[in-house]
Amino acid sequence: FECARCGLAWERLKTSQLQYGLRHFPVSSGHPRARGASASAEAAAKQGKFWEMVELLFADQGRLDPPHLWQRAESLGLDLTRFDADMQDPAVEQRITEDFRAALRAGVATTPTLLVNGRLEAGVPTVGNLQDWAA
Repeated sequence: FECARCGLAWERLKTSQLQYGLRHFPVSSGHPRARGASASAEAAAKQGKFWEMVELLFADQGRLDPPHLWQRAESLGLDLTRFDADMQDPAVEQRITEDFRAALRAGVATTPTLLVNGRLEAGVPTVGNLQDWAA
């Protein structure tokens, strides 16, 4: 969520005709706030607001510190006590870690990387790529 190229990929993907999912790959060495942002998305998911939180995180990648994460949760109408507890839930941490490890095993080496028809596609997709993949 802190990676500018991932933000651009998100903007292009969400306007495409492709169906997509999202896996966490927080590279903490380059993006120290990414793991907390991933935890906030998972905590929001527990209240049915995953994609809404994803949109808010990518919309303002410069503000991913805890106070801003709680502001986003509040703006989504989340139960903040539950959100806080879920952010610290070991199951949330495990989910993020499992996503990260699965990506490494699959050969992901950079962000963003998309899995398209069984192939890894590294980098920000072009509009042409998205059109080809949708065809």
